[in-house]
Amino acid sequence: MPEDRLTVLTILERSEQYFRGSGLDSPRLDAEVLLAFVLGITRMKLYTGFDRPLVPDEVSAFRQLVRRRADRVPVAYITGKKEFHSLDFAVDERVLIPRPETEHLVDAAVELAGNLDAPSLLDIGTGSGAIAVAFASVRATARFTATDLSPDALAVARCNAEAHGVAERGEFLEGDLYGPVVESARFDLIVSNPPYVAPDEEVDPECRKEPALALFTGEDPVLIYRRLLEGAPAHLAVGGYVLLEIAENREEEIRAAAPPELEVVRVILDFGGHPRVLVAKVTGT
Repeated sequence: MPEDRLTVLTILERSEQYFRGSGLDSPRLDAEVLLAFVLGITRMKLYTGFDRPLVPDEVSAFRQLVRRRADRVPVAYITGKKEFHSLDFAVDERVLIPRPETEHLVDAAVELAGNLDAPSLLDIGTGSGAIAVAFASVRATARFTATDLSPDALAVARCNAEAHGVAERGEFLEGDLYGPVVESARFDLIVSNPPYVAPDEEVDPECRKEPALALFTGEDPVLIYRRLLEGAPAHLAVGGYVLLEIAENREEEIRAAAPPELEVVRVILDFGGHPRVLVAKVTGT
């Protein structure tokens, strides 16, 4: 078939084969997502238009994306978006790509907010803002503060908050952990998905494209958890909780890092049955 008469099905099959040869884990899915993005349609519409011929500009644009994906650039960075908690978030190389496992943290925060009229949430290391924005989208009266060391990440988070109509209920502060938060500030919930991948841990090549600061720990992988837990009591309201996404193999170490003022009340398992979210509450409340 002439190159200018390539159909949707033909180019999908060729791209799938190319991706498979490149060692990608989901070659057909990646091809479909990228082609749907180029054509400005849903993946479902690809299936109802397999015989549609592509014009040269569409073929050229698609091939550029295919080359980037074969170089292990994550699909989310190529399309500039990632779905999280049923919302589309803008993402790029400035922020970590939100993972499905982190939705457990949002769900737990919503549950623990209970019947509070206007729950307040502190999201430490907010990245794309996925946790804070998703929480505020579910709880229409919630207010949040989002902190991050990276001003670039905060710019992405603010953009996502504006896109989902919750920016006016939040503030974005640059700094390390609790550093930029007003000393007297108290929150009903403190949440964080800190970096927890050890520097020597083997990860997919795609992960190496994400910000190292948001992904990898230092020499002591529990240090950031110790700092998060030790700083939490000073910023928790009465009856407040701290929720941390954790590495599945470090649950006991992180539990042990909790100060006497905090009681670990729950560890939530992820979709694979692994420990993923640690929940602690100020003791005596």
